Amino acid sequence: MYFYPVEFFIVLNLPKVFVYNKLIANMSHQSNNVLRPKANAMARKPEAVTALGMQKKNLLLTKKSTSENMAPGCKLLPSSVSAKTATTIARPAQDAMSKFAKPLVPTASTLKKPTSEFVAPAPVTEPKKTNADPVDKPLATATATEAARSAESTASSSSNSTDKEKGKTENQPPKPKKTWELNNFDIGRLLGRGKFGNVYLAREKESQFVVALKVLFKRQIGESNVEHQVRREIEIQSHLRHPHILRLYAYFHDDVRIYLILEYAPQGTLFNALQAQPSKRFDERQSATYIKSLCSALLYLHERDIIHRDIKPENLLLGHKGVLKIADFGWSVHEPNSMRMTLCGTVDYLPPEMVQGKPHTKNVDLWSLGVLCFELLVGHAPFYSKNYDETYKKILKVEYKLPEHISKAAAHLISKLLVLTPQHRLPLDQVLVHPWILAHTK
Repeated sequence: MYFYPVEFFIVLNLPKVFVYNKLIANMSHQSNNVLRPKANAMARKPEAVTALGMQKKNLLLTKKSTSENMAPGCKLLPSSVSAKTATTIARPAQDAMSKFAKPLVPTASTLKKPTSEFVAPAPVTEPKKTNADPVDKPLATATATEAARSAESTASSSSNSTDKEKGKTENQPPKPKKTWELNNFDIGRLLGRGKFGNVYLAREKESQFVVALKVLFKRQIGESNVEHQVRREIEIQSHLRHPHILRLYAYFHDDVRIYLILEYAPQGTLFNALQAQPSKRFDERQSATYIKSLCSALLYLHERDIIHRDIKPENLLLGHKGVLKIADFGWSVHEPNSMRMTLCGTVDYLPPEMVQGKPHTKNVDLWSLGVLCFELLVGHAPFYSKNYDETYKKILKVEYKLPEHISKAAAHLISKLLVLTPQHRLPLDQVLVHPWILAHTK
């Protein structure tokens, strides 16, 4: 809209009220366009100042844009665009914003470096990646790597916690062993009698576990001067773990007696089972089963340099389901590097080297195994006689006679075990694979 000066309305002789209203309107409304006043117009100081400010604004807007006075992201206008067009484009949509010019954006060239003497520390550089690692890893690989790292951290933390718990457990003092006494057991019936004591059926009161309680009298042991023998029996048997060896769980003693807590074998001794047979002997199948079990137990003992030295039916027990177990270790000895000279065991089972008073080794158990095999199949020992002298003579001559019902395979095994020279007896590992054993223990 174009506004005429007041003088124009006066020349047209318009009413004074109309002229006055136009004057007020011109004073209260600011023009959007800057216009030069006419030459005959009266000079007014405020309008002159306003016109001068608008001229400076137009000069700034029509100034050619450079990279220093442009906001980031703005494009330079082509040279063909006029100053008026540039002014129209650069004006904001709101009228109030037209009063302000665009601020200049500071750049790197206009900023001054700080003059402080403080020197920043050098940045920490990451180690260079080798050529084997790709520069841009896919998201799946990164995720798998993070999962692997988290798994490793979890495993390490769990291992650390386990190590801490293990350290705590190791640092803790060991629990004291339970001390046994006779009041811990309910004593039952008598199971057997021995030279130095008796064996009773017993039951532990707290757990109701059934055991065999072997009671030895200290006075009789002292009179026979066999304290070392009892001590050796406890030491050896308490460390043995084999399905065909009777367990010794624990022991205790008082002023009068020594108590051995043993595994209970409900079917009694092998000697009683042999005597209960109609013909006082076992068939070859049952005999081969017992010989194989005993051979396995003796092989376990010999690997630990233990010689039993008293294999006989009275010292072999039958546990649950008739499993054979070596029970009495009273004459056993641990001799890894030496030979024994003691004459011990049962007369019918003595090997020739003991009868002759020569040193003996583990091979004495091989001779006893042959004697037992003969007795299980026949019903009596091979060198049985009415007196000891006749028995010794038969042993030294290896003089025995097999009945006709004994098979050739069984006779062959017995002949390989009852050999005068100890080194020529059949080893235990070969006994286990003998045709007679394999044929009857499938």
